[in-house]
Amino acid sequence: MYSGMSAEEQSNAWQQIESNQQQLKIWSDSCSENFLHKYLLVEAERYRCLGQKLEAIELYDRAIAEAQANEYIQEEALANEMAAKFYLDWGKEKFAVGYMQSAYSCYAQWGAKAKTDQLEQTYPQLLTLILQKSSQSVSTQTDFPSSSQSLGTFTSMTSAFDLASTIKASQAISGEIEFNVLVSKLMQILIENAGANKGVLLLNNSDNWEIITQYNYETCHTSTISQEQTENLPYTIINTIKRTQKTLIINNLEQDNNFTTDPYLLEQQPKSILCSPILNQRKLIGILYLENNLATEAFTPERIEVLNLLTAQAAISIENARLYQELETKVEQRTQHLQQTLQKLQQTQAQLIQTEKMSSLGQMVAGIAHEINNPITFISGNITYAREYVQDLLELLNLYQENSSAPSDAIQDKLQEIELEFLYEDLEKLFDSMQTGSERISQIILGLRNFSRLDESQRKQVDIHEGLENTLMILQHRLRGNDSRPDIVIVKNYSQLPPVNCYARQLNQVFLSILTNAIDALIISEAQEYPKISITTQMQNNQTIRICIADNGPGMSETIKQRIFDPFFTTKPVGQGTGLGLSISYQIVTEQHGGKLLCISQLEKGTEFIIDIPN
Repeated sequence: MYSGMSAEEQSNAWQQIESNQQQLKIWSDSCSENFLHKYLLVEAERYRCLGQKLEAIELYDRAIAEAQANEYIQEEALANEMAAKFYLDWGKEKFAVGYMQSAYSCYAQWGAKAKTDQLEQTYPQLLTLILQKSSQSVSTQTDFPSSSQSLGTFTSMTSAFDLASTIKASQAISGEIEFNVLVSKLMQILIENAGANKGVLLLNNSDNWEIITQYNYETCHTSTISQEQTENLPYTIINTIKRTQKTLIINNLEQDNNFTTDPYLLEQQPKSILCSPILNQRKLIGILYLENNLATEAFTPERIEVLNLLTAQAAISIENARLYQELETKVEQRTQHLQQTLQKLQQTQAQLIQTEKMSSLGQMVAGIAHEINNPITFISGNITYAREYVQDLLELLNLYQENSSAPSDAIQDKLQEIELEFLYEDLEKLFDSMQTGSERISQIILGLRNFSRLDESQRKQVDIHEGLENTLMILQHRLRGNDSRPDIVIVKNYSQLPPVNCYARQLNQVFLSILTNAIDALIISEAQEYPKISITTQMQNNQTIRICIADNGPGMSETIKQRIFDPFFTTKPVGQGTGLGLSISYQIVTEQHGGKLLCISQLEKGTEFIIDIPN
């Protein structure tokens, strides 16, 4: 296509093609009967140039079908010719035969004698069957008729052999690319042209013979079953065809003694039988079995000629359809592989993001805990000494009072101002409060350290309740209400549980994710007057620890519920959620712990997450 063209000329040519296709697309959308086949043919050529063979095959066949359906015989001819050239360029001459024969037939019906002459001279190897039939049983006019005469090229035939209808049937076979549709259409056409009322098509699939299509009294059934799975065939005849690869005709079974012992023939006793090999490149790819149960001499020489032509085209079309099916299967497998790879990449990406997020959170929490721990240790330790020192000073002050008979007026005024007796009583309460506060801070620091668990990467026996309490402590600030909403109440229904063998840090991550989502749902739900989160733990069958976290928020629809564990899926506004928390939680529970994570939710009735961890 690009021979002798510069890069700039090629670019301009592509731009012009794309511009023309845009216009053709507009016209075809407005009137598909007139323009769709043109658009499809150009698209087929475009994909051919791009080397995308599978797409080109489909587009050529669609263009042919559209042109045929809307009786644009000249463009049907052109589409067939271009498809034939496509297969020739690909090195698949056998596939090109059917398309070139169809193109020749269409050109002939259109009256384009110069074109049929050109095809005969250029592609005689592809038109062998037509040229042979024309020379043997069809006399052609030396000149094509005028426009006022019939457009048919062929004027005389044998009484029963209509070449035009045969070519039309051949076109119908060659124009189909989908395998199941092809074999069904092929069987119906063969039955109609042969005068049979029963037929079976067998195909060789890597030396495994399979029955593909069965026709019985106007009912065509397409399925793939092994030859050994049915006894509804005369296998003595079938095996003879496999061995000889020649057509076998029995026009009066009662007078033929060669296959009288066959069980099928003894039971069914058909009147006429025709069994023909389907060859492609001298290789037996299939067998066509036909019978007529009503009449002898049903398979005349003329009908056999038709069948020979059609089975030759059928061999090409079957291989073509198989190639298409194989390519389609490969594309489907590659698509599935890419989808699986994409899913794994998404999961890996989600894990990396969430791991980094939790690692950063854990490091930050551990760092804060460490920084607070040092000064609070000093404070907690010094409170005891401060209490003792103050007690000593108070005792000294008492001694001064006892041994001073006449304190000065200034001292008396100061004693009244500071209310010494109140000071004695309040100082003790003050030190007790300071001690309680420092101990609380120490507990919080311990909880932060336990939540982060940076030094724990292996399974160990842990207290599930401790993990839940540490997580609640981290989220304590979010549970408090404000002027517009009340506090979120935490209801705990803890059962006696044994230590659980788990990855404590990862499980804390699951608790954090689920509780955070529950809090977010309750904050968003302004209609809820008494927001509540219930946490229930219990032992299941002495083997599984169950943790249920339920809220009385707005709940979720069935559509959303089905996707909540998908990576990157979130209902939160942009910037407020990554859609990774529940996805990672699901992997932690199911993959790392071999457990289950379930979600139960109904609109206006809240949401409950059930975590089952094997112990």
